[in-house]
Amino acid sequence: MSDTRFDAIVIGSGIAGLRASIEMARGGARLAILTKDGPTDSSSDKAQGGLAAVLSDDDEVSLHYEDTLRAGDGLCHEAAVRVLVEEGPALALELIEWGARFDHEGARLALGREGAHSKRRILHAHGDSTGREIVRALVEKVRQTPGIVLLPRMFSIDLILAGGRCAGLLALDERTDTPVALSAPALVLATGGVGQVYAETTNPPQATGDGMVMAYRAGAEMMDMEFVQFHPTALCLPGVPRFLLSEAMRGEGGRLLNASGERFMVRVDERAELAPRDVVARGIVAEMRRSGHACVYLDMTARDAAFVRERFPNIAATCARYGLDIARDRVPVAPCAHYIMGGVKTDLWGRTSIPGLYAAGEAACTGVHGANRLASNSLLEGLVFGARAGRAVLGDRPVAIAADVAAGGAESVRSIDRASSAAVVAGLRRLMSAEAGILRNAAGLARAVRGILDLEGGLGERPVSREGVEARNLLFAGRLIAESALRREESRGSHYREDFPGPEPGRGRHSIIAPGAPAPDLPRVEVHDFI
Repeated sequence: MSDTRFDAIVIGSGIAGLRASIEMARGGARLAILTKDGPTDSSSDKAQGGLAAVLSDDDEVSLHYEDTLRAGDGLCHEAAVRVLVEEGPALALELIEWGARFDHEGARLALGREGAHSKRRILHAHGDSTGREIVRALVEKVRQTPGIVLLPRMFSIDLILAGGRCAGLLALDERTDTPVALSAPALVLATGGVGQVYAETTNPPQATGDGMVMAYRAGAEMMDMEFVQFHPTALCLPGVPRFLLSEAMRGEGGRLLNASGERFMVRVDERAELAPRDVVARGIVAEMRRSGHACVYLDMTARDAAFVRERFPNIAATCARYGLDIARDRVPVAPCAHYIMGGVKTDLWGRTSIPGLYAAGEAACTGVHGANRLASNSLLEGLVFGARAGRAVLGDRPVAIAADVAAGGAESVRSIDRASSAAVVAGLRRLMSAEAGILRNAAGLARAVRGILDLEGGLGERPVSREGVEARNLLFAGRLIAESALRREESRGSHYREDFPGPEPGRGRHSIIAPGAPAPDLPRVEVHDFI
């Protein structure tokens, strides 16, 4: 490609990356958005449930704030939560101004309710395709905004550092299968999560933790990597990919039943099906263990059939392909890896510990979600902190520093070859699901760490490929999760230790992973501090 110098580079085209890009371009920056595949291939695009924001007269920002803190189980950064709930409504209305078509009931916005929310405050679009509608509107806005270049099929390999700050990016142009070095004084990581580290996940194939691992390898601090949220209700059929059944289904009256047709969640929590996700997921696992059954069932039959199919058209169509009518049948479900609360440690403006490097969305960790994300706060987080990261880049006015890296530098990057990467990743996913899933203990987490090290030790060196780099990134993301979970000897939010079933007294402490120096060889992780 001929043009490789920009004012800023954004990696990722989910809600956080798109919103950051628009903010910077409106301030006069010239920037590039890099995506591994197409501009709509992201977790944001797949989000069903909705966008949480206080937009009705019978709701209050203070209630959204309290709900978020309660779900976060004593670990939320309260200042981040206040930013989220206070700035969210105006940005949601801005989306509407930009053409996002949310569902209405007459002239009013239709607001749904989900688990652990005290009010109906969830914006949704086309019933259960909210993320897709938001991404559509933002991509259209990006294409209308001068100064933004969309670069699809650009696979990010490593950050370029110069003078102690981020100066650009080494990438693989998959359109031509050639390496390229891009330079910019500011780089925003909006690369999403790490769901593909588990055998069963709702995340798209692109969620391989690339941004987090690149940042750590460059020397950035990481935070709270042990906190992985498992969505309670993913479609559970033999040989069928896990498909998310939105939390909004339970918000609209869906009940969880065991194999005997009993509502078991009423015995687990007074909020029953509307308890926080970590509570519901553990309740389902406990019931599956008790009954010896491979799933439980989501039952919407108490609601009007026409309403159910109209409210959840995408879910209804997907289930129908497998012979299930969500309005008439009990749908088999089980928990599935969904979202990581941890990530690259940032301040409230997306700044990381490396000058010139910013992060937003699921790849970042402001502490806003604490130990367990409140339903539908993820799209809101991408919107709010994506915009903030864009404003921070404009306000910081970072200065470009020449980096002594040529495009040919990718030739020195080594990874496993395509043939062996699939086997390595399959082994990692089995290991993480068995030992670092919903229920954890010291022996299992230690086995996970040893197993990952064994997998790493068996890798051969080959010329760089996307499959190989993704495999290495997944291995290291798995190690960050497992070692952080092993160090946290308590149960809090989504992190449940069978050998430490209660929380430590008082408010929770954040786990900080701080590399001593840039680490291209991926040294052993040590969670060295709690704050």
